[in-house]
Amino acid sequence: MELTDRKKQILKIVVENYIHTAEPVGSKTIAARMERRVSSATIRNELAELTEMGYLEQPHTSAGRAPTPKGYRLYVDELMERQRLSLRETEEINAVLHTRLKELDAIIAQAGRAVSSFLNYPAYVTATGKKQLIVRRFDLIPVDEWNCIGVLMLSGNRVKSHLIRMQLKVDPEQFPALANLLNAHFTEIAAAEMGERLMDLTEQLPAPMFLLLSQLIAAAGDALEEQQQKIITTGARALLKLPEFRDAEKAHALMSVLADGKENLPVPSDAGPMKILIGPENVADALKDTSVVVASYDIGDDMRGLVGVVGPTRMDYAAVVARLSGFADGLTRLLEVHPAPSKEDKQNGTGKYG
Repeated sequence: MELTDRKKQILKIVVENYIHTAEPVGSKTIAARMERRVSSATIRNELAELTEMGYLEQPHTSAGRAPTPKGYRLYVDELMERQRLSLRETEEINAVLHTRLKELDAIIAQAGRAVSSFLNYPAYVTATGKKQLIVRRFDLIPVDEWNCIGVLMLSGNRVKSHLIRMQLKVDPEQFPALANLLNAHFTEIAAAEMGERLMDLTEQLPAPMFLLLSQLIAAAGDALEEQQQKIITTGARALLKLPEFRDAEKAHALMSVLADGKENLPVPSDAGPMKILIGPENVADALKDTSVVVASYDIGDDMRGLVGVVGPTRMDYAAVVARLSGFADGLTRLLEVHPAPSKEDKQNGTGKYG
């Protein structure tokens, strides 16, 4: 069955009306928007054929139709008219992005909140290292016999510190020896190699020292993984305002992904500036009834970032693409002009904003 220009026009009208109303679209509404006069009977036939072809569905017994993921995909690929940001929208985006911020975490967190507020959908922002992070130096600061603060000097001038609860009681005088072992054997290598190095030391160390070293290496590996990719989500409550998520079970599943299952959010690895995933094109089950639009931005310092929104499949793709592109471009410009200082710079008082 051929997808004629008239069918495409009807599909475009259905998608755009459904985006704005969340209600199935009938033949009378379509007829009023057709460029040339077409009878309601002809439109009904075309709707039936588009439904048979899988581009539309009839959610209720009414004569109205709603788009399917296949219909949205054709709309996004061929029928959607590209929008340009208005001067006001451009000014609003720039005003948000040029807020005085001090660290990359704060920048991407605020960017996520701004995207969610601006588009009225949940948003997420990522920052991913293009190169594998390594530890340049370990420092252990004793707190008491059971706790120490581990300080990792990482590649890319980053510093990570956190409190570690030891599995064994440790004399504070032992921490320098542990730090020396870490610096002698576990710096300048990838996290995956740390386990192999540790096994090489099995016969050289007393069992208690080996156990403590194992715990510290595991903590370092977790820190490297956490620093390699940051994902910040915001605006999950925006879902509750959408008719698609009035079902508490469906809303809960999606909000759980945004809150606790961030690793299930799409993080495309290709270098394209924009990615649109519609319905079943999303891998995670909780995202099967949603669309995700993701734009990339450049962080510099061997890092790349993504900013995305999660919404219903009837989202206004043209508007979302235009505004998300505006945010991504703005973030790239902001980070070129005001690169986020590292925590080390901040501690030394040498950061961009002191």
